[in-house]
Amino acid sequence: MARDSQAALVALNRFGFGARGGASGDLINAASDPRGFVKADLARPFAVLLEAPGLQSTPQLGQAAFAYQDQVKQAREATKAATPTEAPAPLPPADPKPDNTLRRNLSLNTVMTEIAGQMAEAKPADGKPADNAMKPDGMQPSAAAPAAAKPSPQPLNVIQKTFRAEALARLQRAMMVDCGFTERLVVFWSNHFCISASKGELARMWAGAFEREAIRPHVLGRFADMLKAVEQHPAMLFFLDNQQSLGPDSRAGQNRKRGLNENLAREIMELHTLGVGGGYTQEDVTSLARMITGWTFAGRQGKLGAPGSFAFNANAHQPGRQVLLGKTYEATGLAQGEAALADIARHPSTANFVATKFARHFVADDPPPALVARLRDVFVRTDGDLKALATALVDSDEAWKAPLTKMRSPYDFLVASGRLLARVPEDPGGYLNNLNLLGQPLWTPAGPNGFPDTSAAWAAPEGMKLRLDIASQMGARLGPNIDPLDLLEFAAADAASVETRRTIERAESRQQALALLLMSPELQRR
Repeated sequence: MARDSQAALVALNRFGFGARGGASGDLINAASDPRGFVKADLARPFAVLLEAPGLQSTPQLGQAAFAYQDQVKQAREATKAATPTEAPAPLPPADPKPDNTLRRNLSLNTVMTEIAGQMAEAKPADGKPADNAMKPDGMQPSAAAPAAAKPSPQPLNVIQKTFRAEALARLQRAMMVDCGFTERLVVFWSNHFCISASKGELARMWAGAFEREAIRPHVLGRFADMLKAVEQHPAMLFFLDNQQSLGPDSRAGQNRKRGLNENLAREIMELHTLGVGGGYTQEDVTSLARMITGWTFAGRQGKLGAPGSFAFNANAHQPGRQVLLGKTYEATGLAQGEAALADIARHPSTANFVATKFARHFVADDPPPALVARLRDVFVRTDGDLKALATALVDSDEAWKAPLTKMRSPYDFLVASGRLLARVPEDPGGYLNNLNLLGQPLWTPAGPNGFPDTSAAWAAPEGMKLRLDIASQMGARLGPNIDPLDLLEFAAADAASVETRRTIERAESRQQALALLLMSPELQRR
């Protein structure tokens, strides 16, 4: 059974998040048919979608964010009007940073109930703005009200609570799935088409919805459809400032001082599709930037549509035909940019760039050239069918023969540890704090190129020391009630190395043994 256990370890660690502890039987199930165990995830296309009680759409969240900002503004104005003897309550941060506080016993339903209440207070049932929507007492303003009224109660920070609810839903899904291949695909594509929650309140509010709406529905679909969904999502438009981009010859461009912003166009070509050296020029970047002018999202006034929804502003769109990668695109407004994206998605350089990143993420930092070539051919032949791409990866011998040497990212490590310990979180705080500590804050990469995907990036001595500290804390808290040797059987069985087994057996205590298990190659490598 040694060979089957080794293949099962590859199935669970390379393609998923590792085996779950308890009575899951993951390793046994994977050992009976390793490739079939992984492919079973691909046979459940709707399972990749994430729906949880209270999770809202991007427009709904946008309206809640705008309402919250209005409440903050009103609270500040009320504070200024307060008499000097009255001490105003502290204001919530205008731009929440990654969560550094640990709040226990806060379930997803509790979080979303608070958010729903906040949204209900922000607008009436008919969805129309009301003059008294932001009044904490729900009363109409009075002309006879004294100038020095009491400051308004400070508004609930719906931005932060939404972020935590989205994080909790994602973590719970990762902990509970059988193999986790489709969840790993979500993580890969979300990092490929990343935004950063540190951009501002809207980015933080939308980070989870962006992944749910633009990534998950297309993980087993077509690359071109995902590309369009990503580039037209308000979170991406906000992250890369496309709502500020005006065609120089557009009506808005002629009336304002702002002009073309090339951020989104450049990242589409450099990071999302063609890749560096993919055959495009600076002139192509400028052309694409002109073609996607007018791609924006409706603001708080709702002039272009429901606040927080994608919108095309014809007044900001650069008129006229454009030439991109040698092809001329007629002046068709919104359709002009959409046609360009569809062609870029099918470009040979895109196929090669995607295939290389895909193989690097799942197999090796320097992926086998033959595997990359095979994945590239599948991408081209199937018109970017991502389910076919994932199936080809699982069917490849290279993906099973390559040693498990890639270092797990902090997110992978924490999820794998939680699965093995059979701990489904009811509060995301501990995970968010540890991700911050380990240098991979959730949905918050330092730049548009996402988090690194090589072992060297995560295997630095300081990073490993921090992992050891976290493993030691888990050992101290859970070790007395757990037999680490039993967990080793769940995680790897006889595929575990002799060195790992002996190290755990020789530990001075169960607490130390659990920490050593969590730091073993069987838990750290994939």
